[in-house]
Amino acid sequence: MTNDKGILIKNIYYMLTYAFQVLRQKNYDEIAAEKFDEVQDLFAAILAKGISQQLKHGLYRVYEDRTESLAVMRGKLDINGTIQNRIQQRQLLSCSYDELTENNVFNQILKTTAVLLLRSDAVKAEQRTALKKVMLFFNSIDTIDPKCISWGLLTFQRNNQNYQMLLNICYFVLEGMLQTTEQGKYKLAQFSDEHMARLYERFVLEYYKKHYTPSVSASASQIKWDLQGETESRDIRFLPIMQTDIILRYNGRTLIIDTKYYGRTMQTQYDTATYHSSNLYQIFTYVKNEDKDASGCVSGMLLYAKTSEAITPDSEYNIGGNPIIVNTLDLNCEFSGIAKQLDSIINKSLGVPLEKRRN
Repeated sequence: MTNDKGILIKNIYYMLTYAFQVLRQKNYDEIAAEKFDEVQDLFAAILAKGISQQLKHGLYRVYEDRTESLAVMRGKLDINGTIQNRIQQRQLLSCSYDELTENNVFNQILKTTAVLLLRSDAVKAEQRTALKKVMLFFNSIDTIDPKCISWGLLTFQRNNQNYQMLLNICYFVLEGMLQTTEQGKYKLAQFSDEHMARLYERFVLEYYKKHYTPSVSASASQIKWDLQGETESRDIRFLPIMQTDIILRYNGRTLIIDTKYYGRTMQTQYDTATYHSSNLYQIFTYVKNEDKDASGCVSGMLLYAKTSEAITPDSEYNIGGNPIIVNTLDLNCEFSGIAKQLDSIINKSLGVPLEKRRN
């Protein structure tokens, strides 16, 4: 089955396996063999499998500060609280102590996402059963308002690094698919274009990293402005950062790829279809500032995810001495077909022999 943009649901899983290498582990093999009609069903399967695996190692726990009135001393004595107890004629000590708890934001996000997926009609009975099974171990964990999650403040270290992929799946669900009903409740809708665009970008980069390094250098690096003459540092700070999606380098040649995931790849004005002008301006700027010596060895590509439009971008121009390519990637085919398209891009644009590809 495909999503509303014509992408095979199974291919979304394969894209995720490149974005998150942990999905390549053997315990996720069953998911790769399954058929999914909806992306919510896919996410539910990944989450159920991932949480089940995490339960074998134990849920992540953190120390939490607590203050409580107790009959015996625990931790540190809270003088003010103890005095208040005496005033109220309560023979209790106010104690402050640290408690190791599973009821923290990491596990709360997992439970909240699982609960929302369980409410979705798009999740099949098999995934519902698996999710309910692992949720039995979350009885002491609270749910959390998805809109109150500070995603940027979550940090990962040795004790919780296994949560990174799981919370990214939760992020896709809670940020990319969440809608508020008229009653103020939450429901899941289709995966948003914005979040698919991020996954699409990361997938293409990680594909080239996995299959072509070290022969090809693959990165998402910044390009410095090709400034002429003396420019004071206080003026430079006002220039926007040129952050690329993907830069591939091979044998002195460079290809800058800007991935685009739109509902429509062409813009129409006065019944005339053209490429998005801002996209062309952007990639041209990247190329000319990267090719400071005007060698012509730097090329740029706008790589659109293919849509159902009648016109499919597939053109190459030489603008100012540099190749500018507009191409599409068809995601509505078997994954082997997607791989062939990506291999062809690096072969034609950089001259990388196909035998350089690593499995």
